[in-house]
Amino acid sequence: MADAASRLTALAEDVLGARLPVRLRAWDGSEAGPAGGPVLIIRERRALRRLLWKPGELGLARAWVAGEIDVEGDLYEVLDKLAGAIWERGDDTRGALDAVRDPKVRAAARALLKLAGPLPPPKPPVEEVRGRSGTRHSKRRDKQAISHHYDVGNEFYELVLGPSMVYSCAYWDLDGPAGTLEDAQRDKLDLIARKLRLKEGDRLLDVGCGWGSMAIHAAREYGVKVVGITLSREQAAFARKRVAEEGLADRVEIRVQDYREVPDGPFDAISSIGMAEHVGAVRYREYADILYGLLKPGGRLLNHQIARRPEPDEAAYHVDAFIDAYVFPDGELAPMGRTLATLEDAGFEVRDVEAIREHYALTLRRWVANLEREWSTAVRLTSPGRARIWRLYMAASAVSFERNRIGVNQFLAVKTPGSGASGMALRPREWTETAARTKTEEAAAAEA
Repeated sequence: MADAASRLTALAEDVLGARLPVRLRAWDGSEAGPAGGPVLIIRERRALRRLLWKPGELGLARAWVAGEIDVEGDLYEVLDKLAGAIWERGDDTRGALDAVRDPKVRAAARALLKLAGPLPPPKPPVEEVRGRSGTRHSKRRDKQAISHHYDVGNEFYELVLGPSMVYSCAYWDLDGPAGTLEDAQRDKLDLIARKLRLKEGDRLLDVGCGWGSMAIHAAREYGVKVVGITLSREQAAFARKRVAEEGLADRVEIRVQDYREVPDGPFDAISSIGMAEHVGAVRYREYADILYGLLKPGGRLLNHQIARRPEPDEAAYHVDAFIDAYVFPDGELAPMGRTLATLEDAGFEVRDVEAIREHYALTLRRWVANLEREWSTAVRLTSPGRARIWRLYMAASAVSFERNRIGVNQFLAVKTPGSGASGMALRPREWTETAARTKTEEAAAAEA
C-alpha cells in the first residue's frame, strides 16, 4: 500500500487538530512528518487494528509491548512531544463519545479501517494482566497485583536497579546526574533514617520493604531492630539472603505479610517508601489508621509517596490504562493534599513535607540506562514484551515527573501524645543540617 505514512499522518492530524509533532515511518517504508528528529515506527499493520478496537493508550500500549510500534532515536523526546499532543488531552468517556459523533473522526476511523487490514484484532500480549479476581484492594487481590509486578525475577531487578536494590526515588546532591545512583540511594535511605531520628535499640517497621535495603541500612548504621514486610515471596527470599550475608539476622526480620496483619506493635518508627501507591483510595484512611495504631506515643512515620496533580473533578480520575494493564495493577495515585489530610484525620501531626519530584526523574533515567545497556540480558531474563514494558513505563514516568504531571513527596508525621511533646527539635530540618555537617567532616578528613 503506497505511502501509508502520509495517510496516517494526515488522519492523525485531522483527529488531533494539530500537526503531528514527530516523524512517522510505516511498515511499507514510507515516511512523513517533521525531519531531523526521532522517528515513531509502525512496523506492522496489526498495530492499527489494536487502535481501532482500543482507541487511545491501551491500544498503543498493546502495539508497543508486541513490538509493532517502536522508536528510532531519543525515546524521551518522542514521549515529551507526544505527551502534550495525545496523553495530556485525556480520554474520558464523555470525550470519547463526543469524538465518535464527530463526522471528521468517523471518517478517519473508516480510512484507518482500510489501512488496518483484516479484522479482528490480535490477542493482547501475554504480559497483560488477566483474570483479576476478588474485590479491588482486598488482601487477596493486592497480593496478586504485587506478585504481577515484583515476582518477575530478582536478577531482572538487579540489572535495572543496580547494587543498591532500591526501587524508589533516589536523593541526589548538588552534583545531580554527575553522582552515582548507588550514592544517591544510600543518601535517600540515610535521609529517612535521620528524619525518623533512629537510634540504637529502636524498633522500626518497614512497610513494603522490597529487597531489604532500608531494613539493612537502619540495622547496620543505626543499631535498629527492624521488621520488614512485603507481599512478594521473591523479594522476601532475596532480602533474607542479604540480611544473613550482612550478619544482621538478629536485628532484621523479613516477613511475607500484609500491613493489615502486623500483630506485634508498637514500634518506635515506621517507614513506608513507595508503598502507599498500592493501597488504593478506598483504603487510604484505613492504612493511615493502622500505621497510627502500630506506633508508640511520640513515634514517627515517614511516608514516601508518588502524587498526581489534583483533577478539576476528582470523580473523573481514572487509573492510567497502560500502567494498570501492564505495570502496577490496581495502583492509584492521590494528590499531595489528600495524603496530608488523611494522615491528619488519622491523628498524626504532620511536621514536614519535602517535595523531591526532580529527583525521581533523574533516578528513572538511570534505571532506563541500566536496562538499555543490558538489553539482551533483560530480554533473556524475562521476555521481549516485559523488557519493552519496563523501558516505556520508566521513560514515560521520567517525562511525567519532568513535566510536573506527577510528583513524589516525603511526609514526616508524629503520633504526638496528649501532652503535646512531639519530640521534634526546635529547629526544623535538623536532618539537613546533620547531613551538611557530615559531608563537611568527611571532606575535611579526606584532605587531612
